[in-house]
Amino acid sequence: MSRARQPPLVTGISPNEGISWTKVTIRGENLGTGPTDLIGLTICGHNCLLTAEWMSASKIVCRVGQAKNDKGDIIVTTKSGGKGTSTVSFKLLKPEKIGILDQSAVWVDEMNYYDMRTDRNKGIPPLSLRPANPLGIEIDKGRFPQKDLEALFPGMSADFTSENFSAAWYLIENHSTTSFDQLKTAVVNLKKQANKKNEGSLAYVKGGLSTFFEAQDALSAIHQKLEADGTEKVEGSMTQKLENVLNRASNTADTLFQEVLGRKDKADSTRNALNVLQRFKFLFNLPLNIERNIQKGDYDVVINDYEKAKSLFGKTEVQVFKKYYAEVETRIEALRELLLDKLLETPSTLHDQKRYIRYLSDLHAPGDPAWQCIGAQHQWILKLMHNCKESYVKEQKGTSLLHSPMLDLDGDVRPSPMGHLSQTASLKRGSSFQSGRDDAWRYKAPQQVVFVEKLTKLVVSQLPNFWKLWISYVNGSLFSETAEKSGQMERSKKNARQRQNDFKKMIQEVMHSLVKLIRGALLPFSLREGESRQYGGWEMKTELSGQWLTHVIQTVRLSSESLTALEIPNDMLQIIQDLILDLRVRCIIVTLQHTAEDIKRLAEKEDWVVDNEGLTSLPSQFEQCIIHSLQSLKTVLDCKPGEASVFQQQKTQEDVCQLSIGIMQVFIDCLEQLSTKPDGDIDTAHLSVDVSSPDLFGSIHEDSSLSSEQRVLIALSNCRYLERHTFLNIAEHFEKHGFQGVEKITQVSMESLKELDQRLFEMYIESKADPIVGSLEPGIYAGYFDWKDCLVPAGVRNYLKEALVNIIAVHAEVFTISKDLVPRVMSRIVEAVSEELSRLMQCVSSFSKNGALQARLEICALRDTVAIYLTPESNSSFKQALEALPQLSSGTDKKLLEELLNKFKSSMHLQLTCFQASSSAMMKT
Repeated sequence: MSRARQPPLVTGISPNEGISWTKVTIRGENLGTGPTDLIGLTICGHNCLLTAEWMSASKIVCRVGQAKNDKGDIIVTTKSGGKGTSTVSFKLLKPEKIGILDQSAVWVDEMNYYDMRTDRNKGIPPLSLRPANPLGIEIDKGRFPQKDLEALFPGMSADFTSENFSAAWYLIENHSTTSFDQLKTAVVNLKKQANKKNEGSLAYVKGGLSTFFEAQDALSAIHQKLEADGTEKVEGSMTQKLENVLNRASNTADTLFQEVLGRKDKADSTRNALNVLQRFKFLFNLPLNIERNIQKGDYDVVINDYEKAKSLFGKTEVQVFKKYYAEVETRIEALRELLLDKLLETPSTLHDQKRYIRYLSDLHAPGDPAWQCIGAQHQWILKLMHNCKESYVKEQKGTSLLHSPMLDLDGDVRPSPMGHLSQTASLKRGSSFQSGRDDAWRYKAPQQVVFVEKLTKLVVSQLPNFWKLWISYVNGSLFSETAEKSGQMERSKKNARQRQNDFKKMIQEVMHSLVKLIRGALLPFSLREGESRQYGGWEMKTELSGQWLTHVIQTVRLSSESLTALEIPNDMLQIIQDLILDLRVRCIIVTLQHTAEDIKRLAEKEDWVVDNEGLTSLPSQFEQCIIHSLQSLKTVLDCKPGEASVFQQQKTQEDVCQLSIGIMQVFIDCLEQLSTKPDGDIDTAHLSVDVSSPDLFGSIHEDSSLSSEQRVLIALSNCRYLERHTFLNIAEHFEKHGFQGVEKITQVSMESLKELDQRLFEMYIESKADPIVGSLEPGIYAGYFDWKDCLVPAGVRNYLKEALVNIIAVHAEVFTISKDLVPRVMSRIVEAVSEELSRLMQCVSSFSKNGALQARLEICALRDTVAIYLTPESNSSFKQALEALPQLSSGTDKKLLEELLNKFKSSMHLQLTCFQASSSAMMKT
């Protein structure tokens, strides 16, 4: 078990303050062993795991979200270390509101004035807004902390448009250093502004002063007249007369001007109606204008007109206005449905989606159109992926043909590596697929390979817009590019926080579908039982070759890099890394299996042409085949950023090791098959032996066939070269490419090779030594020879000469094939002959003087002739044979023995030259 890791410790953050969605870099210790180890990240109490990107054990990059606390710690939680601590903190700043007259480095939309009293946007001209500086004196903002002011004035605000406006807060914040004289000037300015507001009401009174004074004078005159008469009678008569006059005047006026007044009233009524139509023609023409603008696609104009009509007539009590406004609402509802249909329509560009979402938001559409769009986009991507699979599966089965030329493909045509060995310019596996995708390649590519390329291209082209749409939804830019505190953006951010897990599941579903569809096409055995029907369905007549799997791995790697560039968290892409690892392992297994098949066919390519070292081309072809296969796996074995070693799993190491051992064993079996095949099964029409140096005993000519003994010798020569060079070179290449268990592969292969070598050697020695050994005893006792009764020795008898000639023939045959094999073969032949000779001498019951001398002469002649091939075993045999003989007693016998030996060596000098000539070669060996 591994030792538990220390808990994470955050020691630094850059920057250490900022507004929401600021990108920060967190540094510290023990921040996790990988993306999957990171399970928690909070800044100021807000969960930032969704945007977190694990870079290393000491670095994490993320974005700060909306937090309730304005200052707090950075807490990292990992599987291996648990919940961590922090020695630093982050301060969350609130974006400052920009007034109408404030300087700003960015453009501020003045038409969208935000009124805090009504919590709504008011589309009114800037000139009608209240001034940003109501006191009319220079503003000198103090440096009092906002937090302290909020604590000092709870529930109040320094915004003079707010219902909870606090004058004290406003003065402390904007005029803390203003002098008293300036404040008095501010009071005068406020009074002037108040007086200007009252001038409008006074103007109405000024315009009617003359009429008011005339009426006042008339009433005063009547009152004075009544007082002068002093009687009620006068008052009554005057009043009655006045009433009569007024009645007659009124009746006469009515009679004279009734028609005129009637026409005037009608004209006034018409004029008023026209004025009303002219004044409110905007509302009356709005339904028709909305339809026209919708047809032209001018949705911005429609929305502006609707906002204007809503602000003017939204709460009207006039029936005519209510009727027309109801028509407007009907058409706006139809527009909402139209825009929602366009938003959910696929395919669609990211620009159009953002545009339709803003339109629906401005029209106050119910629900959350942005989230509906994200959901529709997600389902559309999944549908595209499955439709892609279905179309290729149908085409493979022949039930449907796509008209695209790039999809009219043949079956899997796997070029054999052995075909490349005979070419001068070999093609590295997978290298040709990194260049342009020409039509020739697509016609040759298997259906599954083209499907994977099409599928990954589809995901890489669609997922970026899907991810960017979510990011825009999270930061609120779907609704407002400049108004950072708009209500729409705040609601969007709130909804995004609530739906982070839902979106994460969407991304994971897309990634899982991508991976399972690829597995269904290339690795169907890795799917579960219930997933085969949904993600599989391919006809797997033959498995893809290593070169096609290499190309698929490169395609998936490029797709993974493209998705990583979108800043999608690594834990969401881990499933793709797992797929790449499985594909790499499968590619290695398949390549090694195909290599074993290719090596098995090497037996058909053996031409039996022997070079100066006694070797055929078979060991070289075997080594080149292995090297070619390993080179084709180089890109597969190399680890790209974020990828694990292909040999990290113990099972993979064992499988690859066994396959490698199997490849070596296949070649060893190939050698044994070639060396032991009956003569009739060997095609000798093209066989030849290339011997550049002349030999003393002839050679194998092109027009002669090889005997079984010669094939065994060639196989022994090849085995010797394999043991000393080829297997060691192959082991070096295995280590160079990162293979595990190379020592085991080499050891097992060497043992198997040595076993074959020993079997072949014993077979050859048996075929050559047995006839020679078998001829000794009959030759010794030929002519009823008796050791007890024999003549004085006159020289070495013929049986020994015949044995030496047979040994020389073996020497010549071995020397013709391989000089290096001569010492090994001759030593064993000499051992067999000496052992048999010793046995025969020990079986003799007694020797006469002449018999002992004859036996000693023949034993010494044989021993001295093959002296360079003597071994401890053969020396022991010769010694035992001599010990079985009586000792020479007289000097005359010794002299005779020496003379006869010299005579034998002189007469057999030509035949014995081969033993002398090979001594130097043996010493070098």
